[in-house]
Amino acid sequence: MSRPIRVLVAKIGLDGHDRGAKVIATALRDSGMEVIYTGLRQTPEMVVQAAMQEDVDVIGVSILSGAHLTVFPKLKQMLNDQGMEDVLITGGGIIPEEDIQELNKIGIGKLFTPGANTSDIADYIKSWVKDKRSI
Repeated sequence: MSRPIRVLVAKIGLDGHDRGAKVIATALRDSGMEVIYTGLRQTPEMVVQAAMQEDVDVIGVSILSGAHLTVFPKLKQMLNDQGMEDVLITGGGIIPEEDIQELNKIGIGKLFTPGANTSDIADYIKSWVKDKRSI
């Protein structure tokens, strides 16, 4: 790779719990990635705008609100509308397994639940970017 992987970490919606997002952001940065953290209470529009401005390879969404079946598809559609189909959308939080499977079917990447190993997350992102993007 000619440059570090660029990851945007986002908290979409009114969920104000961002400790997990900050832990992931730090772990990804420690693994050599460039991380942009958007902060709390973002909208999908704000996240897509930031992703375009920062030319990211990956968007990681931390979601605990239960709105994952609304947020992830909307984010995916908005990225597709901007011609950004090659950006990985991944994330984690409180997401039931059957919902994870449904989201994976529409093109959302691997989703991680509480207790996931941060090195597994970093390895997944590195592998995906190596296989799907030329950076």
